[in-house]
Amino acid sequence: MKYIKKPIVIEAFELGKDYIPGWFMDKVSTNEIILKEPWGCSIYTLKGLISANNGDMIIKGIKGEIYPCKKYIFDMTYDRFL
Repeated sequence: MKYIKKPIVIEAFELGKDYIPGWFMDKVSTNEIILKEPWGCSIYTLKGLISANNGDMIIKGIKGEIYPCKKYIFDMTYDRFL
């Protein structure tokens, strides 16, 4: 059997390049995200602590969960929604 992802709209930004949104900084203030220099972070996810580096995409999922994704995978998976 084959499946296709349901179309959903997510929020995301490129770490170290794009403006850092409030929903990300809210998690920094509650220590759910730990910033590292330069332009890195560690994110507490359901799968444990995951590191993100400059150039990785940071995604806010449909339930408010935040997780990193490598840019090349993000680009293969998502199109920009205007």
